[in-house]
Amino acid sequence: MEAPAAPHVQGEPMSSLQITVNSPEQMLELGRRLAKLLRAGDLVMLNGELGAGKTTLTRGLGEGLGVRGAVTSPTFVIARVHPSLVDGPPLVHVDAYRLGGGLDEMEDLDLDVSLPESVIVVEWGEGKVEDLTDDRLNVVIHRAVGDTTDEVRQVTVTGLGERWDSVELGVLSA
Repeated sequence: MEAPAAPHVQGEPMSSLQITVNSPEQMLELGRRLAKLLRAGDLVMLNGELGAGKTTLTRGLGEGLGVRGAVTSPTFVIARVHPSLVDGPPLVHVDAYRLGGGLDEMEDLDLDVSLPESVIVVEWGEGKVEDLTDDRLNVVIHRAVGDTTDEVRQVTVTGLGERWDSVELGVLSA
């Protein structure tokens, strides 16, 4: 007999999945698969070392969402908006690497205004954008550091909040 599920505590992880990615092409494909789960109002936080594959994953999200424009790192412009070509939500791609403060410093980007109709992806967003919404997808990409040519990445995807309670993340490892 199965034990009853523990009650959900708001803000606590409900579902988590770890995936091994062996190449940049597989990271792109993971982004395409993840895009199928996303809808307007979703916040995706990407964290990982420099060169881990955050922008490559976002490029796959852009392809999967069918947005206009090449998805490249917005490090120096901070944010880029990619409108949908297929009547879906626009992709707002933010690189918070150079931003030191929390949501206050990011206020000029109007992410709170864009969130309801967009999919917002924030690289380096930990400690900076959590206050936008209780519902978010946290993606952490681990790679070997140092002098290595190893392309293997361990990707942990965790859904937080009610929005992700009923989403089956297992489809990402298919």
